[in-house]
Amino acid sequence: MTKSKTSDRESADARARVRKDERALRRGLTLGRAFEEFLRHPSPWMIGTTLVGALIARIVVGDWQPTDLLVPAVMLAFFPVFEWIVHVTVLHWRPRRLGPIALDSELARKHREHHVDPRDIPLIFIPTKTLAVLVVVLIALATFAFPRASLGLTFLITITLLGLGYEWTHYLIHTDYKPKGSLYRAVWRNHRHHHYKNEHYWFTVTSSGTADRLFGTYPDPATTETSPTARSLHSA
Repeated sequence: MTKSKTSDRESADARARVRKDERALRRGLTLGRAFEEFLRHPSPWMIGTTLVGALIARIVVGDWQPTDLLVPAVMLAFFPVFEWIVHVTVLHWRPRRLGPIALDSELARKHREHHVDPRDIPLIFIPTKTLAVLVVVLIALATFAFPRASLGLTFLITITLLGLGYEWTHYLIHTDYKPKGSLYRAVWRNHRHHHYKNEHYWFTVTSSGTADRLFGTYPDPATTETSPTARSLHSA
């Protein structure tokens, strides 16, 4: 047997083992087992490390003021709108060319792959390279865009908490964990409609009926056409 055929067979065997492990993970999935799998991926650790560093720095700096409550409140209220805008304009970006230059981000490419196979766990998370850049950008914003260092750190704590909440919610929706509470069930159903019903609607991930209602992308699923391109974004 040639070296190439041996390598192909080993790759096929490896993929088969991964699929078997994933099926075992999904079978009778509990919240605890889901969390164990969540922690095997880079993005929770990258965001969590940034959060811990920001918390420690915030305690050391002190300088507590009323605006330290106002900033998180405003960010929490705006987050569904932020999610919607990013999902529509960045994740669902249609690839373009500017002469010889391809305009297509890693986030958009990975998101298209995510729609092709919504059950592929690594594709659920923010890509590592992109997240590394985002962390640097957020730290720079916290350092230079606020009048007080303490307020910048409050912003950084809030945005990393929201980021962790986004990653956990998005990951959990795509596992076989069964919704128990009505609030999570609504969020779960909302995002499932986006992937399996019609990719042109239901863009929020950590909430349902918020920014989608605001922007007119929250139709009645019963009267909404099932899209033939929900699994293959931008296909003819």
